[in-house]
Amino acid sequence: MVPLLAPSILSANFTDIAGAVRLIESTGSDWIHLDIMDGSFVPPITFGSQMLADIRSITSLPLDVHLMIDRPERHVESFCAAGADYLTVHAEASVHLHRILQSIRDLGVKPGVSIVPSTPVDGISEILSEVDLVLVMSVNPGYGGQKIIPSTLAKVERLVRIREERSLSYKISIDGGVNRTTIEDVRKSGVDVIVAGSAFFNAEDSAAEVAILRGH
Repeated sequence: MVPLLAPSILSANFTDIAGAVRLIESTGSDWIHLDIMDGSFVPPITFGSQMLADIRSITSLPLDVHLMIDRPERHVESFCAAGADYLTVHAEASVHLHRILQSIRDLGVKPGVSIVPSTPVDGISEILSEVDLVLVMSVNPGYGGQKIIPSTLAKVERLVRIREERSLSYKISIDGGVNRTTIEDVRKSGVDVIVAGSAFFNAEDSAAEVAILRGH
């Protein structure tokens, strides 16, 4: 199966987000990935629900929203209302993860869960039946352009096995350090969605980069 490609706006020029969206659309990419950072769960601060709403108004592509924020339950409603198609929260960011995932689904949005490199798959085993997306962070979250942590690919492989064993239907996404050098191993892991930031926006030819990452 050819993985979906979700370029990350985090690596775009923030003075021309509309241009970044047009570039993503023009390359035939599948989703747009939006990294929301609060300066607490991760050091940087990026943008909030207003940016999401503005992007929603100019594209019909699915918006894959990744909340890298503490106590995400405080903001779930605003991001759902702003137009997220998938809303992913971190397993490490809230005690009441099951409740948050249910609230996202109740708001008509597909819930997702993400884990940082130090969190094992076992840490989310109990809620895999509640999600439409599992996002494996293959670098420590917060900054673009990092090198992939190879051991994280074993998590993808394990999530593929669990999905099959339990007859579940979640998609598995990977974010961090995916580029021409690492893409072969990433695809072999069985991932469904590839998030690419620096590799996409820093490429001389972003459309060619999309084809390479998909394995065409």
